[in-house]
Amino acid sequence: MEAMIEISGLRKQFGDNVVLKDVSMRVDKGEVVALIGPSGSGKSTLLRCINLLTIPDGGSIRVGTHEMSYTGDATRLPKDRQLASFRAKTGMVFQHFNLFPHMTALQNVMEGMVTVLRQPKAVARESAQKLLDKVGLLDKAMEYPHCLSGGQKQRVAIARALAMQPQVMLFDEATSALDPELVGEVLAVIQSLAKDGMTMILVTHEISFAREVADQVVFMRDGVVVESGQAKDVIDWPTQAATKLFLARFHDKAPQAVAP
Repeated sequence: MEAMIEISGLRKQFGDNVVLKDVSMRVDKGEVVALIGPSGSGKSTLLRCINLLTIPDGGSIRVGTHEMSYTGDATRLPKDRQLASFRAKTGMVFQHFNLFPHMTALQNVMEGMVTVLRQPKAVARESAQKLLDKVGLLDKAMEYPHCLSGGQKQRVAIARALAMQPQVMLFDEATSALDPELVGEVLAVIQSLAKDGMTMILVTHEISFAREVADQVVFMRDGVVVESGQAKDVIDWPTQAATKLFLARFHDKAPQAVAP
């Protein structure tokens, strides 16, 4: 199987706080990996390093055919064109939606296609409509963000990320800011992407969802990978004491995915 993402010896610290300590990981093409673990374990920092929103202090990251290596003092940003080319391979969805408030849902999805990909507006509009339909929001295309629910905003954010035609999608606790009754509609979209073969890394506390949708689960704590493996194996039969302790706090009552 072809590896879409390869991370080797990744390190990151902020001042005296070492957030990532020699993290290595492989994600095959079409694979879904769920990152779980307590707050402060380095999961979100790892995602931000993959997308180079945070620059690592050591190690290497490869996404598709694009690789970035960090050794010695090589911790500065790459050149703008190189950075844009690398980031274009990854779509990232955050806890908070970060939609442009003065743009409709359709305009939010179109924006990157027009300004970054340089697509004609007519082409971008057609593609944006298809993406909104994919996330179940074509009927909300002309609505502004303040008229949308949290779940709807997050689905627009997913469509916007997909508009850039990424090779991989990164989700940083995409449901944590939502009311419980809205979580399922966002999980359904992520589940649909998984069925379509999109390579994804999810930082999530939805353990039941991770068990059913992810191929791999990676448990992190204190900046290191403590345990990883097949999702159901790690969640149902963890081998490390720290993993067992963490998973013991969860019950099989996580929101289920619903049709968007």
